[in-house]
Amino acid sequence: MSFSPQSKVWVYQSNRAFTDNEVTSIQQKLNDFAAQWKAHGHQLNAKAEVLHHFFIVFTVDEASAGVTGCSIDASVRIIKEIEQEYKVDLFDRFNMAYKVDDKVIVTNKEDFETLVSIKKVGPKTVVFNNLVQTLDEFQNKWEVPFEQSWHSKVFAHLL
Repeated sequence: MSFSPQSKVWVYQSNRAFTDNEVTSIQQKLNDFAAQWKAHGHQLNAKAEVLHHFFIVFTVDEASAGVTGCSIDASVRIIKEIEQEYKVDLFDRFNMAYKVDDKVIVTNKEDFETLVSIKKVGPKTVVFNNLVQTLDEFQNKWEVPFEQSWHSKVFAHLL
């Protein structure tokens, strides 16, 4: 399946890493959902995937059918089901994700601020910008150095 660079993207970040078994199970649930995901009766050109054991990413190419409020609601319902089944939080936007030696770490905003202030997270630290909205942004601006992300503006006073 190919997707245009302007395809819509939604990123949900877990507050903890999924186990390998959970990733397999969640991915199957997401595959089943994407295969039947429709907007006003039209099949969406969509995929959903678990990345880095922390992220669930939905991608929809609107060339054939556009997403609607009802179809977005359906995707939110599946995310809420995953939250309940796996006892995770996928909606807390105050959790920050970053990398240390290719390992993803998720922490709360207060701990992240501390890490920035004590220089454990710095300008070159790779952070995850879950605010991306298109596939192009996802591919080019999702994993970026702290200094190139919105994080550097919010936490600038700590650098």
